Amino acid sequence: MQIKVHDIKNQKKGDKGRNRDVAETSVLLPYLRNSIAQYFFLRQGYLRMSQQRDLPESMAWRVIRRLESGQTQRSVADAVGVARSVVAWLWNRLQETGNVRRRPGAGRPRTTTSTDDRYIQLTARRNRTDNATQLQRKLLLATGRRVSSQTVRNRLHEGGLYARRPMVCIPLIPRHRAARRRWAAEHRDWEQHDWSQMLFTDESRFSLECDTRRALLWRDRSTRNNSAFVRERTQYRRAGWIVWGGISIGGRTDLHIIRNGTLTGRRYVDEILRPHVIPYAGAIRDSFVFQDDNARPHRARLVENMLEAETIQRME
Repeated sequence: MQIKVHDIKNQKKGDKGRNRDVAETSVLLPYLRNSIAQYFFLRQGYLRMSQQRDLPESMAWRVIRRLESGQTQRSVADAVGVARSVVAWLWNRLQETGNVRRRPGAGRPRTTTSTDDRYIQLTARRNRTDNATQLQRKLLLATGRRVSSQTVRNRLHEGGLYARRPMVCIPLIPRHRAARRRWAAEHRDWEQHDWSQMLFTDESRFSLECDTRRALLWRDRSTRNNSAFVRERTQYRRAGWIVWGGISIGGRTDLHIIRNGTLTGRRYVDEILRPHVIPYAGAIRDSFVFQDDNARPHRARLVENMLEAETIQRME
């Protein structure tokens, strides 16, 4: 068999290429192995940061066993996927304490004692509207301990107290509550057909001035409707507009803005009942029922006479 010279040269080139591939593979294999190990530990949640020192205890002991077997700190760090300073820190901790756990009590010490914490929380419960700065001053006067207002907030949060805006509502006397319960009992058997004949109306006041409601109070969660944390409001002393509207199952009225002054019985008849309610009643016909609240303009004598003349039934 005759072998040509150029075939021998090509064979030598192929051998050199394979040898080069083997050499590159042998060099890259440790890096590939380290990358696979790092990927595994990342998936297991061991590595949050490259400089993380508080490794899980099982992981820390793996690092120690590798070091005791003769591996260098750099090789262990590459295999585990952490910084070499972390490996050195674990080894020094083992030499000093005989363990890899974090020393008990390590970290920034608390500036308040348990007695101070109870005093802050108790004072906040007794004075719900005091802010953190006021509670900070009271703690300083009572105990002589100076802390920041943020520390006061942190202690209150630990006790389950949070600064929240109080719920605002119109106060209801027992007579109002009894009337509402009676009304609900009288209409509990109504069906959709009965409610479809109703027109529900109400007014809402929109303030033209800013009301930040920065009067916060300290309360526990899920206690918003507690009567102790509800602020009752009956008067609106800020400038604003009153907007009237009505809704029913089948439709709604146009919104009407009451400008320039307060709502009176005369304005209620001229601006709301005649242009809005009477046309709506004509669409529903004889079974129409009109509902409004017991505000003084709604119960004026001229309003009663006008509804009676138009044969409009009002829900009491």
